[in-house]
Amino acid sequence: MENLISLVNKIQRACTALGDHGEGSALPTLWDSLPSIAVVGGQSSGKSSVLESVVGKDFLPRGSGIVTRRPLVLQLHKTEEGSREYAEFLHLPRKRFTDFAAVRKEIQDETDRETGRTKQISSVPIHLSIYSPNVVNLTLIDLPGLTKVAVEGQPDSIVQDIENMVRSYIEKASITLLIPSFNKFFTGSKSRCVRKCERTFGVLTKIDLMDKGTDAVDMLEGRAYRLKYPWIGVVNRSQADINKNTDMIAARRREREYFSNTPEYKHLAHRMGSEHLAKMLSKHLEAVIKSKIPGIQSLISKTIAEIEAELSRLGRPIAADDGGKLYAIMEICRSFDQIFKEHLDGVRPGGDKIYNVFDNQLPAALKRLQFDKQLSMENIKKLITEADGYQPHLIAPEQGYRRLIESSLTTIRGPAEAAVDAVHSLLKDLVHKAINETLELKQYPGLRVEVGNAAIDSLERMREESKKATLQLVDMECGYLTVDFFRRLPHDVDKGGNPTHSVFDRYNDSYLRRIGTTVLSYVNMVCASLRHLIPKSIVYCQVREAKRSLLDHFFTDIGKIEPKRLSSLLNEDPAIMERRSGLSKRLELYRSAQAEIDAVAWSK
Repeated sequence: MENLISLVNKIQRACTALGDHGEGSALPTLWDSLPSIAVVGGQSSGKSSVLESVVGKDFLPRGSGIVTRRPLVLQLHKTEEGSREYAEFLHLPRKRFTDFAAVRKEIQDETDRETGRTKQISSVPIHLSIYSPNVVNLTLIDLPGLTKVAVEGQPDSIVQDIENMVRSYIEKASITLLIPSFNKFFTGSKSRCVRKCERTFGVLTKIDLMDKGTDAVDMLEGRAYRLKYPWIGVVNRSQADINKNTDMIAARRREREYFSNTPEYKHLAHRMGSEHLAKMLSKHLEAVIKSKIPGIQSLISKTIAEIEAELSRLGRPIAADDGGKLYAIMEICRSFDQIFKEHLDGVRPGGDKIYNVFDNQLPAALKRLQFDKQLSMENIKKLITEADGYQPHLIAPEQGYRRLIESSLTTIRGPAEAAVDAVHSLLKDLVHKAINETLELKQYPGLRVEVGNAAIDSLERMREESKKATLQLVDMECGYLTVDFFRRLPHDVDKGGNPTHSVFDRYNDSYLRRIGTTVLSYVNMVCASLRHLIPKSIVYCQVREAKRSLLDHFFTDIGKIEPKRLSSLLNEDPAIMERRSGLSKRLELYRSAQAEIDAVAWSK
């Protein structure tokens, strides 16, 4: 079971190292969920002496007024018998203190580094680990002593500030260690605040200094002031003992003798003294840790997933060097390009609308073409006769046919251009969708604008090429007619009419109607062919080209721009940068905690 306390010790140290002190942080906090023992007491209540008795070493700062001005996370590690005692601070890794007077000085110095040489307080904890064969595995959080008045150099709010800090710790603590001196037992809101805690241990100090004829039996037996667990009395070293550097081992022995030999407390001696206090706290802390481990594991797993998801939304941090920035831009552009391709290929929605242009819009537009004007009897007669010129045709009015077909096929240019524009519009929509779905581009507004503009410019160039190629298909049909179509037609033996008549009266209606029917059949054949060729041209010139080289011009230009402009593309909101940095540290903390818990085997 002892490894459970060691486990929590490691996680607490990791919390402090990575900036998790609980409080009301906007970042996820693991500190608040860890089992802990908060040590609460008034100024000059003997709190320091109790802790030193538990440790068996004289190592805490002393003095008048507020001495403890930062929470001290005191982690005790039991070592093998005969091993050397030493202390380590989290802020001084790999430095061992064997002189505990130096430990006291370092606590004072580290407090001053955070608060300055004033009487101010800070909620940022100091982590101290003590390794000794004379301690039990235990973790305590020593809090500033509660006070009623501010001293010189302190703000008027210091009384409330300390109470708020103490209250925040004991509300989250698994166990509260209440240390009032018997003759200075604090009451009011402070005692009620502590009394509410379900796991409160009361420690009564300075029992040996009570007036003759009085005793603390009613308090120790819970009749005067009841807590969930029985009160424990301790006898601290006197000021004379401290001045003479009386050995802690000897002090513990005298404490045991006092309770064993004092008639009023003899029947309570088995559960009195600092040694019993340490064992009881260790036992209860182990039980609390064991009960909370599954919940902590669940919290860690859930929080890791949440942090990873938010970091993914925030995107990767900006590279420092120009090469790294260029690489980051290229990677972001590739992500955008991949998403754009996924839309076209059907992995994401949107690409199917292009097929709808080819399968529905274009055929419908071709079907709506009205050839009535070109193939009206009046127009047919006009074009046929004009095409003959001064000499009538001998077998068939070939030039008239050509002019009628050309004037009809020219109208197909409209639907062809409309199909090109419709696909262009859809490709632009897919570009905007891909930009919105590329998380990294949300991170860098400047780059988002540049990539969007570059993609739209490329699509414009592709549209012009596509329009040119598609209209060439129509022009080719106008420029060269399919001869086999006309060869399969029955020959006209009698064209009708009277050659002696005027050229404008040479053809009868039946003949002209037959010419119109033949031209319409040919035009319909060409429309059927173009219905399949136009989509091929558009896909080749626009869709396929967009998949292949949408950002090629941008990639060429980005390698030539100045470093300053390169940096401007990756300008980011400082708040996002700060949030990402904080989340990255918390993710490191939670993963470390998860690994520590997984490495520990505990009894169920």
